[in-house]
Amino acid sequence: MQDTNTSRRLVLLVTAALFINYIDRGNLATAAPLMQDELHMSASQLGFLLSAFYYGYVACMPAAGWLAERYGVYRVFATGLAIWSIATLATGLAQGFIALVVLRVLLGIGESVAFPCASKVLAGAVEVQHLGKANGVLGFGYLVGPAVGTLLGGFLMSIYGWRPVFVLFGALSLLWLWPWFKVKVVLSPKGGKVDEGVPAYRLILKQRALWGASLGHFASNYSFYFILSWLPFYLVKERDFSMGMMALIASWAYLLNAASALLMGWAADRWIRAGRSIDLVYKGLMVMSHVAGIACMAGMVLLPVTGSIISLFIFQIIAGFSYPGIFAIPQIIAGPKASGSWVGVQNAVGNIAGLIAPAVTGILVDQTGRFDVAFAVVAAVNVFGLFGWLLILGKIAPIDWARAAGAQASGSN
Repeated sequence: MQDTNTSRRLVLLVTAALFINYIDRGNLATAAPLMQDELHMSASQLGFLLSAFYYGYVACMPAAGWLAERYGVYRVFATGLAIWSIATLATGLAQGFIALVVLRVLLGIGESVAFPCASKVLAGAVEVQHLGKANGVLGFGYLVGPAVGTLLGGFLMSIYGWRPVFVLFGALSLLWLWPWFKVKVVLSPKGGKVDEGVPAYRLILKQRALWGASLGHFASNYSFYFILSWLPFYLVKERDFSMGMMALIASWAYLLNAASALLMGWAADRWIRAGRSIDLVYKGLMVMSHVAGIACMAGMVLLPVTGSIISLFIFQIIAGFSYPGIFAIPQIIAGPKASGSWVGVQNAVGNIAGLIAPAVTGILVDQTGRFDVAFAVVAAVNVFGLFGWLLILGKIAPIDWARAAGAQASGSN
C-alpha cells in the first residue's frame, strides 16, 4: 500500500481521468438531436451510432486488464487516454456516418483501459476499509462527467454547434497526461516491473463470483446507458423540452447521481468500520438500486411531465448508492494482484449493455413511435441484477489465489 498522501493523489488522478472519460463518451448523446438534423439519421441509425463505442470498448477491455497486470498500469493508462482524446477531437471533423462510427469504435478502444487500470490502482493503494470512500470519489468523478458534459456541452453546442465542442473537449482531455507523467516513479518503483504471482487468467475466469458480479453489473449498466444515451433525445423529442431545458434537467439528474455515489461511498465505509457485514452493506445497496430501477422506469414513462422528472431524479439518487460497490466488490475479492484482470472481464460483460441498450431502444422507438416498450425492457433487466448480486455472487471476501491455484492443480491431476 502507498502512504496516505500518495494514495489520495492517485485516487484523485484516476478520478479525473474517469471524469474526462465520461464527458468524452457522453458528448454524442448531447449532440444527438443536432447531429440527427444535420446528417438526416433515423432513430435506428442514431441508436447504432450510440452503440458503436461499445464494440471497441467491450472487445478490448479484458485485454486492457491483462495488459495492465503484465506491463504496468502507467503505460497502459496513458496510451488509452491519448487514443480516446484524439478520437474525440477527430469526431468534430468527421463528415459522414461511417467516419463517425469508426471514430466511436476507436474511442471505445481507448477508453477500455480506464476501469481496469483505475481498479488496479485503487486495489494497490487503498486499504479495504477505505475502498468504499475511494470508489465513491471515483464514482462521483465518472458520474458528474455527464452532468458537466451535458450542461457545458449543451450550452456550447447551442451557440457554436456540435463540431467545435468535440474538437475542444478532445484537445483539453490530453492535458491529463501532464500530471500522469509525474506519477511514473510511484506506479513503477522497480523500473516498470509488475507484481509477481499474478493469478492465471483461466483461474480468474473460473470464479463464480466473477460471473455473479458481471451479471449484476450488466443490469446496472443497462439502466445507466439507457439514460445516458437516450435521455437528451427523450426529453427533447418526447417531452418537448428545449435544448437548454434538456441540458439543465439532464445535468441535474447526473449531478444527483454523482453526489449520491460520493455520499454512499463514505457511508458504506462508516458502516463497515462500525461492524456491519460487508455483504449486508454492499448487497443491500445493490438490491435497493434494482428495485428502484423497476419502479422508477414505470414512473418516468407513465406519469405526466412533473412526475416523470421526479421519477428520474429518484432513480438517479438511489442508483448512485450502488456505484461504489460495483467496483469495491471486485477489488475486495480479487485483491491487488488480480483486480485489473477481474474488472477487465466484469466491466466487459457489464458494458455489453452499452452495445444493446442504445441500439434496441432506437429500434423500438422506430417501430412503435414511443418509448413505452423501451422503458419496460429496462425495468425487466433490473430483475437479472437481483439474481446476479444475491444468488450467484456468494460471499464478498478476498480470494487466496495461491490456495485457489493449488486446488486447481490438484483437481487437474
